Amino acid sequence: MRRVLVAGCGYLGTAVAKRFAEAGWRVIGWKLRKSPAALLQNTICVNAVDLADSESVRRNSFDADIVVHCAGAAERNAESYRRVYETGLVNLVAAFPQARLIFTSSTSVYAQPDGSWVNEESPAEPLTENGRILRRAEEIALTHGGIVLRVGGIYGPGRSFLLRSVVEGIANASEGDRIANQAHRDDISAAIFFLAQQDPIMSPRIFNVVDDSPSSRIEILEWLSQQLAIPLTDLSGAKRQPKRADSNKRVSNAKLRALGWAPIYPSYVEGFCRSIFPSSNLPFVDLHPED
Repeated sequence: MRRVLVAGCGYLGTAVAKRFAEAGWRVIGWKLRKSPAALLQNTICVNAVDLADSESVRRNSFDADIVVHCAGAAERNAESYRRVYETGLVNLVAAFPQARLIFTSSTSVYAQPDGSWVNEESPAEPLTENGRILRRAEEIALTHGGIVLRVGGIYGPGRSFLLRSVVEGIANASEGDRIANQAHRDDISAAIFFLAQQDPIMSPRIFNVVDDSPSSRIEILEWLSQQLAIPLTDLSGAKRQPKRADSNKRVSNAKLRALGWAPIYPSYVEGFCRSIFPSSNLPFVDLHPED
């Protein structure tokens, strides 16, 4: 039986763990604030491990075939990012030298501001400190033969920032045309499982994981507003806080598609209609991340 470590059993990691378990793998999950030796659906062992603690990582290591780093930073500050991504990856590499490493990074490393299409060969020169930490973590993974997934904004059942903003009446009708590059949780977990089984994977082992249809935020918000019959709020006079240095790009998934992966939810329309709306009791829905 092949064995996989899912380091970070939160919203995405739980879906990843379940996918491997359903395929017959032996799955061990790690979570920062989980009681030791807990079970997920009676099949997946979840242990409490701090990725930034080298001794804890070493003590809980085992003979894994695949190591998936999909842990998220507890806070959106540089210290938290360094602990989870840089230090966490260094510790995983040291404790699992023979395993194939898959690291979930972010499309936020692309800083292009002009709405242009970007792919894995495009410059990835983030303007924020958190973005630069992710890039350094990517290099750690790549240097040790790992695979880097640059994942778009994660959404799915129980999680969508854009949907939550409409339901809570804080969606801005004057949002503008900044592009949202999204990926459904189940498509990301499928991509991770797909790449875990590909052999060999030629360098550079970087793949964008997004849907087929990057769309403007206002387009998505207006569509959600119509579907839910909830009007958007006009905040045209409010001062908008810049996000990720106001990067604005369309991220291509062509490289991963060329290997044989394809999204189950090619756009936000399929994602919401076939996945999120059927699993929700709107408007009283918990849309907050489970990490």
